Amino acid sequence: MANKDLGAAKKAKQDEFYTQWEDIEREMNAYLEYDPDVFRGKTVLLPCDDPEWSNFAKFFALNFTEYGLKKLIATSYAPASNPAIDEYKPTPSELEAPQYDETKSRERGRLFVLDGTDVNHDGKVNVDDLRWTYLDGDGDFRSDEVTALRDEADIIVTNPPFSLFRTFVGWLLEGSKKFSIIGPKNAMAYQEIFPLIRDSKIWTGRGFARGNAYFRIPDSARTQYAAGVYDPETKLVHFRNTGWFTNIDHGQRHEKIPLMTEQENIRFSRRKVVRDVGYVKYDNYDAIEVPYVEAIPSDYAGVMGVPITFIDKFNPDQFEIVGIAKAPLGQPSKVYPKQTQVSKTGTRTTVSKLNDGPAIKLQTAPSGTTYYEVDGEPYLQVYARILIRHRHPATTGACES
Repeated sequence: MANKDLGAAKKAKQDEFYTQWEDIEREMNAYLEYDPDVFRGKTVLLPCDDPEWSNFAKFFALNFTEYGLKKLIATSYAPASNPAIDEYKPTPSELEAPQYDETKSRERGRLFVLDGTDVNHDGKVNVDDLRWTYLDGDGDFRSDEVTALRDEADIIVTNPPFSLFRTFVGWLLEGSKKFSIIGPKNAMAYQEIFPLIRDSKIWTGRGFARGNAYFRIPDSARTQYAAGVYDPETKLVHFRNTGWFTNIDHGQRHEKIPLMTEQENIRFSRRKVVRDVGYVKYDNYDAIEVPYVEAIPSDYAGVMGVPITFIDKFNPDQFEIVGIAKAPLGQPSKVYPKQTQVSKTGTRTTVSKLNDGPAIKLQTAPSGTTYYEVDGEPYLQVYARILIRHRHPATTGACES
């Protein structure tokens, strides 16, 4: 196998994550709490979600009647096209089906449909009433065949391959569909994704409980994860850099962040850096540095740079997103010449890293931390920041709540 094929196979295995039932239920409940009829009369598509393996298909089939769905469609990806599958064996239900075909089973995806018909006449509509057939192709979401299913659907829900996240979001938006999908949190800073978040075309969902996402993975992929990521007892991998992305509204998106004024934060913040330093202005962006979301001053009317984690608490009624302080997405007001990076141990290296994000000019060189020198003057670089502004900054000395 060529190196590029080995790389593709490894990436595919790392893309194969099976979502837990309780995580799907938690997220869908957020939409239902905000709008009980969000799924009523709708066709839901679950691309690349074989109900033999996927909790998505099982979950929506079980809740078909309660949610008032019009139709449920799920597709699977052909084993022959999926490098994550080392050894393929058809499931007993597929083998027993009259339409089973050994060649098609390997080379084609499958189409599953639940349209409200009680196929087995047991008085209820659920996963046992799903009917399936082979697709003409392998089930790739980018195919004309699956794209036609996208166009038929009202809402799309799935956990797409992380390596194709940008492409998948583009595919969704091209079809102008409502959706709820899982993706890497660092996607918020992708060049293709951040403008969508800024313009409220995409936002984060309720998210995983306490930020902890657990996924089942193929047996062959278990050795690819470090100790502490894969748990051999539960057979799950654990991530904290994963979240839900959606354009379906939910209540958490409209919860107001309780805040103190600038002076109250400087006096009472539990964050020492806020009490000691206050709010420093960036040297290369017209904004102040706010190192913690909880420390956003309620009465500051200008632009503030906040951690990217702010997106999870972003209330569009309370704030507007102005931009991002991260190259190349956000353009700084100045560009530095080559700098000298001074490491914690004093090692000096010529770099251009200071132009990657917000920078703070210092009065004196710090000790015990990496900093940068430009024309002999010291600077600190801050992590990428979302640039925000209050829609209605507080005008009194009272806390904003």
